[in-house]
Amino acid sequence: MQKMWQGRFSADSSELLEAFNASIEFDKELYRQDIAGSKAHATMLGNSGILDKEQSKEIIRGLDLVKEEIESGKFEFRTEDEDIHMSVEKRLSQIIGKELGGKLHTARSRNDQVALDFRLFCQDETKSIANLVLNLIQTLNNIAKSHKDTLMPGFTHLQHAQPVSLSYHMLAYAFMFKRDFERLLSSHARNNLCPLGSAALAGTPHNINRNEVAAALGFDGITQNAMDSVSDRDFALELLFNISLIFTHASRLCEELILWSSSEFKYINISDTFSTGSSIMPQKKNPDVAELIRGKTGRVYGNLMGLLTVMKGIPLAYNKDMQEDKEGVFDSVKAAKTSLVILSEMLKTTEFLEKNMLKACQSGHLSATDLADYLVREQNVPFREAHFITGRCVAMAESLGKDISELNLEELQSVDKDIKADALEVLKLVNSKEARKSLGGTSNQSVEIQLGQIEEFLQTHLK
Repeated sequence: MQKMWQGRFSADSSELLEAFNASIEFDKELYRQDIAGSKAHATMLGNSGILDKEQSKEIIRGLDLVKEEIESGKFEFRTEDEDIHMSVEKRLSQIIGKELGGKLHTARSRNDQVALDFRLFCQDETKSIANLVLNLIQTLNNIAKSHKDTLMPGFTHLQHAQPVSLSYHMLAYAFMFKRDFERLLSSHARNNLCPLGSAALAGTPHNINRNEVAAALGFDGITQNAMDSVSDRDFALELLFNISLIFTHASRLCEELILWSSSEFKYINISDTFSTGSSIMPQKKNPDVAELIRGKTGRVYGNLMGLLTVMKGIPLAYNKDMQEDKEGVFDSVKAAKTSLVILSEMLKTTEFLEKNMLKACQSGHLSATDLADYLVREQNVPFREAHFITGRCVAMAESLGKDISELNLEELQSVDKDIKADALEVLKLVNSKEARKSLGGTSNQSVEIQLGQIEEFLQTHLK
């Protein structure tokens, strides 16, 4: 079968050109979207009187047969067919006849066809990834609910800072992923417009009904400018950005899981089900899942930068450069879906070693800030002076081989005689955690509010 565009040419394409120009090896993944779009287009052509309704029905019957062949593995994808659109149309014409098969392309171009197919794919995957993010938030929330009283060090600069609860720490990630979920929903709503009917770049003279096609395909409306419609890949860039930010958060979590599973921390024990060993060192238990997610973050960043670079200098309207828009998206979508599933499952089976976390809290002088706040609050000492006094208490504790929370009253008063006995209560780790009752803080009172916020969010969105 000759190519759709061959009428203007007097020589066949070079085999080198065919291989270089073809996208069928990767855009065949869009066959569902391509066939759905063609069925909606054929129905509209019949309803608009551009085709008679029997022709429309016959085209739809043929498209269903093509889909069956693809899904059964009988369909042969060939490089010379260039892309999924021509591949499907070629087989359709073989089934229902060349004349009727050729009428399907009335009032559309491959430009708006690919814009539709790719947009449908990105919209579908945006929803799929959003649901996986939701499941991960639920996993984090379940851990948080179980560990409100599990003390652990909070860090800044990877140095012990203040005591927090494991619940509070997990909720920090839950709120990160909540924002990711909301970004995905926002992107889906913003991009849920149908470009089909834009034709090559300027619309079509045929009396089509774009709104009918949009409704049939589940869009909220139609794109407003045909030239923009065939040139736009914002929807793909948004998906790549959203995935990149999801991986930013997942990579940070995985970095902590890697650290926490090390002998130096011993905060967690990752299940054997989600660990690997060494080919030479029999004692090894490696956190490969977390490391792979951390590593895949670089790939998804690269995919985002790749498409941004492709799109940055393209004049309107469609250009062949835009064929490079799909592989990076397919790769990032696959990475996101597999990573979110395995991260959630790994967390469900991870053992949190509460005694080791508590022991870690007993070094690093985590309640030092509480002593400074106590001096300000109870003795009206200016904070800078309170900071200095507390620093001297820390230095003395260091000289004695103690944590500041282990100092007795006599030792504290040797630094500042005005320190009272109630300062000992302030320095207790649990009291330090519970003192931070401000909204967003780590006290149980504040954590309960945060848990309630996540619970309400989950109940709203979980089906």
